[in-house]
Amino acid sequence: MFIKRDDQTGLAMGGNKTRKLEFLVAEARDQGAKTLISGGALQSNHCRQTAAAAARFGFKCTLVLTGDQPKQPSANLLLDELFAAEIVYVPERKDRDRILQATFDCASKQGSQPYLVPYGGSNATGALGYAFAMKELMEQDCLADWIVFATSSGGTHAGLLLGQHVFGYEGKVLGISIDESEEWLKEHVSELASLASDKLGTRMEVDPDKVLANADYCSAGYGVLTAAEREAIHLFATYEGILLDPVYTGRAAAGMIDLIRKGFFKNDETVLFLHTGGQPALFADQYGKDLKL
Repeated sequence: MFIKRDDQTGLAMGGNKTRKLEFLVAEARDQGAKTLISGGALQSNHCRQTAAAAARFGFKCTLVLTGDQPKQPSANLLLDELFAAEIVYVPERKDRDRILQATFDCASKQGSQPYLVPYGGSNATGALGYAFAMKELMEQDCLADWIVFATSSGGTHAGLLLGQHVFGYEGKVLGISIDESEEWLKEHVSELASLASDKLGTRMEVDPDKVLANADYCSAGYGVLTAAEREAIHLFATYEGILLDPVYTGRAAAGMIDLIRKGFFKNDETVLFLHTGGQPALFADQYGKDLKL
């Protein structure tokens, strides 16, 4: 078993969104944007890294986050504030898309020259970050039989799938769903990978059946810590000194561990766990008391 440490990508305590933002921020700059606007959950890893990228490259940043404003910010939210992001709080998830669009429209009218960074950085541009991550893996001779990772908004998944085809990876790419159904992931990831292929110059139609996704471990709901995530977090910490997060890598690792125990992977197969980051969430008030076994 191997671990790809994309929790150490260098921007704002690391994470997979850095690879996507490399392409998204370049696109924003090329379009003459001055402000990055994005949205997510209150403890969004994506938003934390977006705010950091904005600070690093001289953009203003506005984040539209689901949840009530806490009396004292912690974890990712605290880092958002340190990176000088403006925070718009949306109490109800159902209202976030509307308020995100309204925030973007308002910034446009005010002449702030905004660029809308999609949820999770997951569009055709952002997915390119993980197409080239596959190239990097192959150059590192890490040719595991399986790559296992957390999948949700689909950008990492689509990029890896595109990179598999473009750079000739012969193993299997398996996303452990954090919150979406297998059917949704197959349709969305295949479409996103096809759109991303356009940006490489040659359109490639990706069959949904080629998308490997497992949604057996997300029934508790997004961000809900169960005994399985707790065990995975403790196992990685106790035996490797590696920290997982309670939402994404904790759930993906829990699913992988269960699959190993069930004999899903053959005894002679190698597995690479793609660590997509998120550790700041360990220090969020909502999770601290729930991490004990």
